[in-house]
Amino acid sequence: MSLYPVHENHRKPLPLCPCGVPKWLDALSHKQTFDLPNNSSHAPGIKSIALICHSWYAWRMEFARLLEIVGDAPVFETGLLLAGEVNPDDVRRQLSRWTAVGRLIQLRRGIYTLAPPFQKVKPHPFVIANALVQPSYISLQAALAYYGLIPDYTPVTTSVTPLRQGQWQTALGDFTFRHIQASWWHGYRQLEVHAGQLAWIATPEKALLDLVYLEPGGDDPAYLVSLRLQGLERLDLAVLADLALPAGPKLQRAVRHITALIQVRTEEYSPL
Repeated sequence: MSLYPVHENHRKPLPLCPCGVPKWLDALSHKQTFDLPNNSSHAPGIKSIALICHSWYAWRMEFARLLEIVGDAPVFETGLLLAGEVNPDDVRRQLSRWTAVGRLIQLRRGIYTLAPPFQKVKPHPFVIANALVQPSYISLQAALAYYGLIPDYTPVTTSVTPLRQGQWQTALGDFTFRHIQASWWHGYRQLEVHAGQLAWIATPEKALLDLVYLEPGGDDPAYLVSLRLQGLERLDLAVLADLALPAGPKLQRAVRHITALIQVRTEEYSPL
């Protein structure tokens, strides 16, 4: 059924709003004003009105069904909509239409979130990052800032992955993914980062060692000082040592320097 009906006598297309629904029919829902011309060449006949109403109703009900399926999920994948007897190409085309008219935000191919005002919950950047690249977990500066271990605001959400590294720029933020070896793929957990939203995040100790692992000279005492680490009492030195032991001399040196830094900070702030 086409959303481009024409007058049955004059075969002139009806004016459409950006979403493909006739303006005069969908004006209220789009909060647009549209005056149906008095010129009979633009006024649809009864049969055309029936066709338009049917298409408009189906279009609106399909989106209502999408809202029902997605529910409170902050992010969803195309695969969520492919259960049952559906045509995948039709589903993807409809998602593209809703994205074009601002009802959905496409984060990357096959991954979407509802746009305001249809969005029930605003997706947390960590949840988006987990969805953009799978598998991955939040680490490095983003995780350190989340735990309050560095004072700096991190405008880019940083993650690690055993897959290829890359960057994603979306309407909801920028995301960077650094590659780590499969043997270093551990030390993360799932946390509730916002009401009902879960994300995979490195432990505080692993987030710090991931940064050391990936940065050239990351074990240099000057580099560690430049991070302006704070709240070091949150770090478990035994866990740090256990993580670094099988990883090689670079991380072992870093743990020794971090331990020394904590001791210096403790002495500085201990009562006289």
